[in-house]
Formats: sequence, structure tokens, C-alpha cells
Amino acid sequence: MIGKISGRLDWRGPDHVLIDVRGVGYVVHVSDRTLAGLPGVGEAVSLYTELLVREDLLQLFGFPTMLEKEWHKLLVTVQGVGAKAAMAILGTLGPEGVSRAITLGDQRAIQAAPGVGPKLAQRVILELKSKAPGVMAMGVSLSATADAGDVVIEPDMPAPKRAARPAAPPPRVAFTADALSALINLGYGQGDAAQAVATAAGDAPEADTAALIRASLKLLAPKG
Repeated sequence: MIGKISGRLDWRGPDHVLIDVRGVGYVVHVSDRTLAGLPGVGEAVSLYTELLVREDLLQLFGFPTMLEKEWHKLLVTVQGVGAKAAMAILGTLGPEGVSRAITLGDQRAIQAAPGVGPKLAQRVILELKSKAPGVMAMGVSLSATADAGDVVIEPDMPAPKRAARPAAPPPRVAFTADALSALINLGYGQGDAAQAVATAAGDAPEADTAALIRASLKLLAPKG
């Protein structure tokens, strides 16, 4: 199993890239979002990967973080969602957007992905709503980007001026994951806690962990 690729970005296509790893080129399929965040041709790059094995086909799919890879693995368990459809959903929403859409039952958000119709979007929400909190709870530990800092550029390769360094995970990803973890530690169920955090984050996108916890506790408080 190929779980990670580190090398030089040799070529960029519309939905895939060619990564040169010491003279061996690997074609890696990526989402629009991932493609936009990659460095320029000739620079060091590193992606977590998932190998799709079929009788007549081998395909590598690449992800900037393990969190996105885990969401991809979960999405393809849904009947009718293939590897490319899962990439389209992640490319449109990102891992945080996918978790929010599933938790809140936001079918329209899932449908925004190219090639995803209403029935398939509904199936994604129904089949994954109970599984989403598990991935969300691991958000902080899985949000680190793949490190390309140790890639060696061979002498005959055009060396970049400086090695590509991994970007820090978006703060809001860490905030929502920390808030969810705190609520679970307080004794709330994963499903209820995840829904409260997702709602709070949607209402206040710039809120930090403390603000999300306060807002979530208000949502979880008994009514009446």
C-alpha cells in the first residue's frame, strides 16, 4: 500500500499531478482544492495517498492531510459514491465543510459537488451521520499537512530556490475539533456534541475554541 508520496512536482493536469520520486513518476489524482494549494512545478511536494485497486486499474489519490484522506475513505463506503465523486465532494466543501454538511443534514451543500444529485447527497448524509463524529473527534491529530521538507532534489533536477514547507492547519479546524473534544469529555454524546459545534461554527465562522464551547453549551442546554 502506498500511503504517502514525497518528491518533485513534475507536471500539473486538470485533476491530477505527476510527482517524480527519484526518477520514478507517479500520477496522483487530486481535488481542485488540493491542486490549487500545491507548489509550482519543480518544487518539493508531499501528499498522503490512497491506492485504488481494480481488476484492470490502479489509481493513486492524493490528499494534503490525513483528515482529508480519512474523509475520502469514509465517503467511498457510501453506495454509489466512487473515488472521483468523493474527491469532488471534498474539493467543493473541504473536510470541515463535509463534516458540517453531514452533521447538519445539509443536503444542498453535498449536492454542490459536481456530479452529485439529490438522491446520492441524501444517501451520504443518512449513511454517514452516525460515523462523522468519529472522524471529527480526530480532527486535530489528523490535520497536519504532509511534510515535504525532507525531499532531496537530485543534482540534474532544476532545484527550487527553497523547499516547500507544509502550511499550518487552518485554525478553525483545530478550534472545532478542540471544542468537540471538550464537549465529549464533559459527557455529551458525540452526535449531539458534533451537531452543536457545527451549528455554532456555522453561526460564527471566526469563533475560537472557547467561544464555540460556550455557544455549543447554550445549544445543548435543556429547553424550557
